[in-house]
Amino acid sequence: LTVSPSHFSAVDYVIFALLLVGSLSIGLYYALSGGRQRTTQEFLMADRSMRCLPVSLSLIASFQSAVAIIGVPAEVYVHGTQYWFIGCAYILGLLIPAHVFIPVLYRLKLSSAYQYLELRFSKSVRICGTLTFIFQTVSLNMTGFKLWGVVLATGLVCTLYTTMGGLKAVIWTDVFQTLVMFAGQLAVIVVGVHQAGGLSEVWWKVWEGNHISGLDLNPDPTERHTFWTLGVGGVFLMLSLYGVNQAQVQRYLSSRTEKEAVRSCYMVFPSLQLALALSCVMGLVMFARYCGEDHSDKLMVIYFVMDMLQGLPGLPGLFVACLFSAALSTISSAFNSLATVTMEDLIKPHFPAMTERRATLLSKALAVCYGLLCLAMAFLTHLMGDSVLQVALKIFGMVGGPILGLFCLGMFFPWANSTGAIAGLGAGLTVSFWVGIGSIVTRTPGTRVLLSDCRASPMTNNTTAIFTTAATSVPLSRPSGLRRFYSLSYMWYSAFTCFTVILIGLVVSFLTGPMKEEDVTPGTVYPLMGKLLCFLPDSVRQKLCCVTPLGQTVCKLMLFPYQIYLIIITLNYMRQQSDQRSHQTYLIQLHQEKCN
Repeated sequence: LTVSPSHFSAVDYVIFALLLVGSLSIGLYYALSGGRQRTTQEFLMADRSMRCLPVSLSLIASFQSAVAIIGVPAEVYVHGTQYWFIGCAYILGLLIPAHVFIPVLYRLKLSSAYQYLELRFSKSVRICGTLTFIFQTVSLNMTGFKLWGVVLATGLVCTLYTTMGGLKAVIWTDVFQTLVMFAGQLAVIVVGVHQAGGLSEVWWKVWEGNHISGLDLNPDPTERHTFWTLGVGGVFLMLSLYGVNQAQVQRYLSSRTEKEAVRSCYMVFPSLQLALALSCVMGLVMFARYCGEDHSDKLMVIYFVMDMLQGLPGLPGLFVACLFSAALSTISSAFNSLATVTMEDLIKPHFPAMTERRATLLSKALAVCYGLLCLAMAFLTHLMGDSVLQVALKIFGMVGGPILGLFCLGMFFPWANSTGAIAGLGAGLTVSFWVGIGSIVTRTPGTRVLLSDCRASPMTNNTTAIFTTAATSVPLSRPSGLRRFYSLSYMWYSAFTCFTVILIGLVVSFLTGPMKEEDVTPGTVYPLMGKLLCFLPDSVRQKLCCVTPLGQTVCKLMLFPYQIYLIIITLNYMRQQSDQRSHQTYLIQLHQEKCN
């Protein structure tokens, strides 16, 4: 599917250029203002000075990527509105991070989410988690477009402003790009509805075309999209993204206060629902326009936009700017996060004497290197063969699920030890790649394709409309054995691999000796088990290590582990000094009594 360059007018090029210039200007502004990005604290953490509004918009932009803008409308065009039910997963997928993950991670005052793994387990677990995240993030940036000019321009612009302006530039360009994204999608929908004949005509076509999906309560986990796969499996996907993903955690940690971080998580919910609604409605308008014509779903949205908006100067440029905004926001978040975890988790621990200036320069060099690496990998996406949306969510599930399981193992189960954590992560990654690669090799279809011819309209024809089905439902033979295992819906990958990590981690921890409560770093465990097992006697709960340091120390005293240690050392020193002074006073008094 190709797009003719004649569809672009001078106005379109100007609008598109303004997006690039605006993004670069924000990066240049933060490179020359404030501390001029001379410290790693400013470059990687924005001096922990961000408010909830820009943080929340940045969180949205990181999720509402070009994958969502291209993939979700194409998904709705081909399969109907079933995917819309993933909005139900946004509720728990944002409430749990706001009230569980953010309090634990923010109070520890970390720079990287994976520093938590060293505090809770050991340095080896931290390194394993960091390397897994790097692989996930670089792999996710494979899900781009096979258009050399687009990928090259996006990557270079993004690398420049990320390197110049640090996290502040990334967050504020995300704000700018989020507004462009919403404006571009809204413009396409308004023009598309008008050219399709109005809302009533669009609704009639998608209804008769069998594209309004009902509530599918089929519990079969091999069904590609049902209420359970989207509403329940989607929760774990959201947790892996908004709970423990470094790109999102880094934004939480850049907030001024913990309350600001929690508010930003709450503010994401309505915006995500709006973004999902716009993408799904765009897919329905596409179906009403083409009535089931078979087009490549990877570039279907681009074809639709250029077809609908030709002859309207400025609008094609606005949508391409929208698409670039989504790509820039996602990739810039990836570059900054990759530089952060590499510096904080892999380099600084081995070079503690490194100067701040050298560390900042190295962080910028890392951002450039990761940008070039992601550019190189962006052209490999065609090897997976699936739709853009499915490829992206597969990567999230295959690698994000084990990372989520690793954090849940440490945060909710105080008796889990370092050996169990490494074994669990290894088992989770093994199972996830086994299922993921198996599904690619076997290529088991999960659902029928809903494509119908709906060109006849009651608005223009008094006779009964006759619809010719372009693609009929062909009963699919249900796979058995390993093929059935490989046909597991990709929306369950995160949940399946998360529970694998937890189960194997707990078993290995019990076999190698559970961690004792006094050995757990204060503030690293959320008292989930203590709350769930509150009906058990205290003696049993003590044996299960359910009375956690977070519940006893951090929640009541609001102290961080490092502060606790510092206070203990200070008190011991003061006590020693006091005892020494008391002893000296006693000797002086005794000497005076003898002299008298």
